[in-house]
Amino acid sequence: METARSRTAEPTFRAATAVDVPALVELVESAYRGDASRAGWTTEADLLEGQRTDPEGVMAVVTDENSRLLVADVDGETVACCHVEHRGTHAYFGMFAVRPTAQGGGLGKLVMAEAERLARAEWGAAEMHMTVIRQRDELIAWYERRGYRRTGRMSPFPYGDERFGIPQRDDLEFELLVKDLAA
Repeated sequence: METARSRTAEPTFRAATAVDVPALVELVESAYRGDASRAGWTTEADLLEGQRTDPEGVMAVVTDENSRLLVADVDGETVACCHVEHRGTHAYFGMFAVRPTAQGGGLGKLVMAEAERLARAEWGAAEMHMTVIRQRDELIAWYERRGYRRTGRMSPFPYGDERFGIPQRDDLEFELLVKDLAA
């Protein structure tokens, strides 16, 4: 099986369209949920079961005039995506997914850099915000190495709303991470 480490082609970036929605739902699900997600290191399978997103949620992002669902293609195959949303002086980063078999080779860093470039260049955003499940220590450490800082500001996990998954523990919450884009 080919991995990101063995690929040589650079990704091309584009905005997602309605045609991309089914493939993007599958990509996000494969990166975070179920046994397929265990091929990469971003899995949430031990914390959450059920869905991570659905076609309606992805379509809402694709059609939102204040958002961009950024797609990364390598050799004609969609291998990563992220959601960037303009929120005034800052942008929000979410729905970040890299195909599990393509993780670990630097693709995620390139996608994040492109999202940050877009937020600065198109919206003049001074900061990038994201929320991450507080219990995801390894993932938070990865973001910290990319310049994001923990704020200690927590928000509750939406227990009872299965659109976001079925929690496997009762202490989940989100922490806000922030990066200064002017630096």
